[in-house]
Amino acid sequence: MKGVASMYIETIKGKLNSKTNKFYKDTVLIRESFRDKMGKIQHRTLSNISKLPQADIILFKNALSGKGEVSLEDIKTSCSKEYGGSFTFLELARNIGLEKLIYSRSEQWRKDIMAMIVGRILWQGSKLKLTNMYKDTSLWELCGHESGIRPDVNKNCYDALDSLLERQKMIQKKLAKKHLNNGCMILYDITNIWLEGEYKKSDLAQYGLGKGGKHGFKQIAIGLITNRKGCPVAVEVFKGNKSDQSTVWGQAKTLAKTYGVKDVIFTGDRGMLTPKRIEEVNKLGFKTLTALTHPKMKEILEKKNLQPELFDETTIVEIIDTEPELGSKSNGNLNSDIDLKSEFTPQAIRYMLCKNSATMRKERVTRHSLIKVVIEKLNKIANVKCKRKKDPICARVGKVFEKYHIEKFFTWQVNDNGKLTFSLNEDVVKAEEELDGCFIVRTDVPQKEMNKDETVANYMGLKHVEKAFRNLKTVVLEMRPIYHKTDQRIKAHIFLCFLAYYLLWHARQRLIPLFTRKEEKQEKRWSIEIVIERLKSISSCQILVNGIKVKQTISKPDNEQSKIIKLLGGSLM
Repeated sequence: MKGVASMYIETIKGKLNSKTNKFYKDTVLIRESFRDKMGKIQHRTLSNISKLPQADIILFKNALSGKGEVSLEDIKTSCSKEYGGSFTFLELARNIGLEKLIYSRSEQWRKDIMAMIVGRILWQGSKLKLTNMYKDTSLWELCGHESGIRPDVNKNCYDALDSLLERQKMIQKKLAKKHLNNGCMILYDITNIWLEGEYKKSDLAQYGLGKGGKHGFKQIAIGLITNRKGCPVAVEVFKGNKSDQSTVWGQAKTLAKTYGVKDVIFTGDRGMLTPKRIEEVNKLGFKTLTALTHPKMKEILEKKNLQPELFDETTIVEIIDTEPELGSKSNGNLNSDIDLKSEFTPQAIRYMLCKNSATMRKERVTRHSLIKVVIEKLNKIANVKCKRKKDPICARVGKVFEKYHIEKFFTWQVNDNGKLTFSLNEDVVKAEEELDGCFIVRTDVPQKEMNKDETVANYMGLKHVEKAFRNLKTVVLEMRPIYHKTDQRIKAHIFLCFLAYYLLWHARQRLIPLFTRKEEKQEKRWSIEIVIERLKSISSCQILVNGIKVKQTISKPDNEQSKIIKLLGGSLM
């Protein structure tokens, strides 16, 4: 009598056929066992299910063994990788057209550049560090690399950077066409980046006037052009000993000749747009907007016989000057390579007298602290009763004033016995305090184009460039330390960071509803850094059932993450 049949799953392991040198994959069969008429156990194949997903095969196994469905204890996750930040910023780059700005065709070097741009936003650090993160992020896979294979730092990073640098001028020309137009206002500023280590092969790395208290290091200078809203348009790297104002002519000429914009309002910080630089910029048909340096401000006050009382915190006083500006020179001293006819001849110069109470308090505190320190040092020199030589004492006093730059507030002398006497000029200190917090905005833009309030507000827009430098240097992108030692690679690295800031700037614009929503001060938590971390916590991982890889899945975003992704124009689901 034929026995009752029972079904089971049998897996026949694949093996290599030595004759044909062909490898046969595992074969999964649904088999049935039964007893024949003679009572012997027989087996037969009912179905070949090798092509089914592993999850379905496991379900068959559990069903035939009486276990039913897969239990939660059988389900595990493995190989978790960052996914959300990489995916969202790559999507944003596509949405704003950054990929096609870099190169019109989808070649691998362009994908590698996108990986480095997004990687700079998410993690910073060296290119080698980014390639070594291939097991911890989906970024390289999303940019065309095979999972589990480490990208080659030379081919996929350094060679790609070289290709990017070759296209810098073309990319910036496209950015200018997209974000600048005739009659627009541009913001221009320059900063220094100090370097560490040996830079023997670099002409850009030079000793210069260190900013931010850094001295004794080689440095490079970086000039940045943005539009009125702070959207970055162009970047250029200069030698570290290049003065700010000496870069103006080249940037203005690039705007006129390379980018083809006309009637631009060129906005720069005080000390950058000197009278000579202003004349050059005017000859290109550009107007200018800047502020006066402290000495220049005093000259204007004396020339116009203006009193410090005119500076007011609530009301902007405007002075219009139709006479030749102090310090201006004839056109014979201008750059010899100017070949564009002037389209703009200023009929009058406008000065806006402004005052900032916060700056006033800061300047007074700083001055009083410096005076206190100098008095202590001078007392230490003076409180010696023995006779001394005069010249060494004068030299010591000179070093004190050379360091603190406030000699104008003191009267001092050293007699033949080396005795120092000094006094603080209270009247000079008081006169200086009258101008604390005061500044004068200078422009040749006519009143009908920009009133006094708009003029001051537009000059204060330079804070957008300062914010860009903060993000590039420290806050988010951490441009330094610079690991590259040749000029071409340094320029490529700076340009890559510039493009990363361009992507970050667009992200900030789209996230304004998140950053500006009304909340109590103690409840405010949103910043671009928090947004990035929230996106990075969305991960990709493998689902294992009984140790078998079943599916690659993405963790489901929570409500906050979903809102961020939606604001940035992406969609994970």
